[in-house]
Amino acid sequence: MSETFNKKEKAKKKQQKKQEKEQRKADRKANSKPGQSWESMMAYVDEYGNITTTPPDPNKKQVINTNDIVIGSRNIEGLEPDPARKGRVTYFDTAKGYGFIKDLKSQESIFVHSKSLTIVIKENDMVTFETERGVKGLNAIQVKKV
Repeated sequence: MSETFNKKEKAKKKQQKKQEKEQRKADRKANSKPGQSWESMMAYVDEYGNITTTPPDPNKKQVINTNDIVIGSRNIEGLEPDPARKGRVTYFDTAKGYGFIKDLKSQESIFVHSKSLTIVIKENDMVTFETERGVKGLNAIQVKKV
């Protein structure tokens, strides 16, 4: 049986890749530095998130109160919502009965449900509303058109 030109070329390429791999392995072995200390292999992260080889300065150490760390979308502890707010309805789905109001002062998007409406609203309506804490954040209640 005779080999075709294509088979010979594939076999040559395969042999060449194998030789290159062996050469890289030999180079790594020749250039390796045996007996490196653990400290020389360490990497540190500075206060800006950059990787460095120098350890952090103990004089710059900051103490962080774990109670100040916010887990979730917002820090809702200790904040009282504004009693009367103004906003614009950015989205409202009448079929599903919910939407969102963008507060004009804080530019915050606040959820509104049809249960808390006193009147019928639609998109781009200017409204006044109050807020209450919900499971996932602020909810608009007592919504009225301006």
